[in-house]
Amino acid sequence: MPRQNSRPSALFETLLYGADYNPEQWPASLWPEDMRLMKLAGLNMVSINIFSWALLEPALDQYDFSQLDRVMDLLAEHGIAADLGTATAAPPPWMSRHYPDILPVTREGLRFSHGSRQHFCPNSRNYRREAAELVRQLALRYRKHPALRLWHVNNEYGCHVPACYCDNCAEAFRSWLQQRYGSLEALNEAWGTTFWGQRYYHWEEILPPRLTPAQPSPSLCLDYQRFMSASLLECFLNEARILREITPHVPVTTNLMGAFKPLDYFAWAPHLDVIAFDNYPARTTPPNEVAFVHDLMRSLKSGQPHLVMEQAPGPVNWRPQNPQRRPGELRLQSLQAVARGANGVLYFQWRQSRAGAEKFHSAIVSHDGSERARIFREVEAIGAELKQLAPIVAGSRLPAQAALLMDWENWWAVEYQPGPSDRLRYWDLLLAYHQPLYAANIPVAVVSPESNWQGYRLLIAPLLYLLRPGLAQKLEMFVAEGGILLTTFFSGIVDANDRVVTGGYPAELRRLLGLRVAEFDPWTAEMRNTLVIEEGPLQGRYACSLWGEVLELEGAQALGHFASDYYAGGPALTVHHFGQGHAYYLATQPEEAFRQRLLTRLCQEAGLTPLLEAPPGVEVSRRLTPDARNIYFLLNHNQQEVTLSLPDGHFRRLPQGETLSGQVRLTPYDVAVLQEES
Repeated sequence: MPRQNSRPSALFETLLYGADYNPEQWPASLWPEDMRLMKLAGLNMVSINIFSWALLEPALDQYDFSQLDRVMDLLAEHGIAADLGTATAAPPPWMSRHYPDILPVTREGLRFSHGSRQHFCPNSRNYRREAAELVRQLALRYRKHPALRLWHVNNEYGCHVPACYCDNCAEAFRSWLQQRYGSLEALNEAWGTTFWGQRYYHWEEILPPRLTPAQPSPSLCLDYQRFMSASLLECFLNEARILREITPHVPVTTNLMGAFKPLDYFAWAPHLDVIAFDNYPARTTPPNEVAFVHDLMRSLKSGQPHLVMEQAPGPVNWRPQNPQRRPGELRLQSLQAVARGANGVLYFQWRQSRAGAEKFHSAIVSHDGSERARIFREVEAIGAELKQLAPIVAGSRLPAQAALLMDWENWWAVEYQPGPSDRLRYWDLLLAYHQPLYAANIPVAVVSPESNWQGYRLLIAPLLYLLRPGLAQKLEMFVAEGGILLTTFFSGIVDANDRVVTGGYPAELRRLLGLRVAEFDPWTAEMRNTLVIEEGPLQGRYACSLWGEVLELEGAQALGHFASDYYAGGPALTVHHFGQGHAYYLATQPEEAFRQRLLTRLCQEAGLTPLLEAPPGVEVSRRLTPDARNIYFLLNHNQQEVTLSLPDGHFRRLPQGETLSGQVRLTPYDVAVLQEES
């Protein structure tokens, strides 16, 4: 069951600031120096014990907590909170010797070996039992420890092994299917197993989607992705239940990974007390993409502040080339997190490793070992700034009235191959429709089909290929009550089992959209067309790519048409008046300039206005304090200075305290935090 008695508000009474700390990699004589440098850098939390299982349990049922005891006591002595890891992401080498079945198996039938991390099958009973016993030992030992502030279960679930195909998983999958469908008759009907003669007569005949001569059933594959996401979630709950039983006052989390396709984070979110994720954009990653991930993480628990559990203070080590961050970029990225709803920023890692695969991954304390390095000095300055911002910012939230609909199960289904096009990338289309709102400085929430949509005026729902039960009716209600909806091509095609809904596309959405899709036409990379709008505020000719459709209107009005090909003159953009609202449909993927103009128009129709008018490359976000005062974050992602005009009134620049009105100037990579004065 979802967590009912979590206490994230107590955790976020301040802004958390810290790093992954791995003291086991260093002699104990160095630990006091770590404490001195942590206090100097302004750290108030560290993640520890993430990969220490082999030290805590050197042999089966033989535990040694002496080193961890010393570290926990040292943190408490220096007033630094512990985000205490359960250490279960890296089973010790002796475990696979005792229990070979814990090692996962690939789709091709190859079994992994130990030797790195995450070498466990999520459905191994031996792994779950041993992990649970270790967690119980940790919880009992540290339940009253003054340093304990947050439980960190496992690490980056699914990062290296998003799915296992072993016999343990096959058996568990069959049990999961029996609970989901109840009978083989229902399963055969849901999967359409008469295709290619795959009808099942015994549960034991059902296997994971292992390597086969041709493509396995798309319905089976979709269910297996659901099953694997649920299996890894059950691994988390296997530990979380014990922690909540023994330490009900301590929140429990794990570090998610943002745009991570294998795990349905909306399904995970109710079971986490705090949403925490790892944020590793490249220097070349556009800032709108980073902002979108923050918007998603913040939205997983309906706007509750989230936590950046890891980000790199400098270069990572796992890209082909790993250039240094330029001065100012780390502050910009850290404050972007806070601007978009985070109440904490932690880095990976504290002290740069001497050995292992991550020895060239940056850290706050470099191989130099002192506070002289530029990265350390930047981290120190950010820590001092966050400490001053905390009393005002920590209790604030980020309100939004525009929403972007995202469904992990739709993501899995729409990208199954073979399909109409291998160029359909669900995440990329979500980004394409988030970007205009980001550029216009319109706050956005990311919602799921099960989310509460009350309070949103505008809903963007690209590529709704798979419709869960009740989603079409929920969309109808949203529009009928005055909402503005935009959806796109290849929507309303299949049901929750990935079976085509017959009777004409877009099936359950036809009444809402007022149209029928007679044909869809997936384009190659070389194919183009033009979207023509003859009149009105969107008048113009716009390049479009990726997809085209032949539409027959059933009450909708055509706002734009295709210029060429056999459907020249046919509708490409439509609107349908439905109840008190409007439902828009795009039958192609238009260029960015048109998407910007269209979303601007829809925002105006929905009564949404930008937070501030800002030059390109300047991100504006707003957090609202409990006493209803606005805190504006102005982030200059440009390499040149810019000037912004402020709304009427006076603003106090934080943490400096100077009063501003009229305009504010931002240097390259600069951030201004402005509190609205009453």
